[in-house]
Amino acid sequence: MSELKFGEEMEMDKELNVPENGVLVHGLFMDACAWNMETMKIVDALPGQMSAELPMLHMEPAMDFEPSEADYKAPLYKTSARAGTLSTTGHSTNYVVATYLPSDFPQDYWIAKAGALLCQLSE
Repeated sequence: MSELKFGEEMEMDKELNVPENGVLVHGLFMDACAWNMETMKIVDALPGQMSAELPMLHMEPAMDFEPSEADYKAPLYKTSARAGTLSTTGHSTNYVVATYLPSDFPQDYWIAKAGALLCQLSE
């Protein structure tokens, strides 16, 4: 990947089915949580695991979107600082968007754990 030039694709990316709408996002990290590939749901992070990788995510905008009650409305931040100057929207400038992840636990469970997605780590 370090030798990949702008506009070039990796061989494994050429095998992907490109969605008609939306984008495929990869390279996101999960803070205080992890992804279970068997259940396809958000779960507790493994002991000692600070930041798990989120598998590729298909983000598709939708009008009048009604998320499932079982989904966790996970905030996506640019960095793990989760802080920044408040913009006119009332959100931190570090905040990107809310993502809805399937879960077996209520919102309050993940909020208490400070579960979130990150674009980059601060290591």
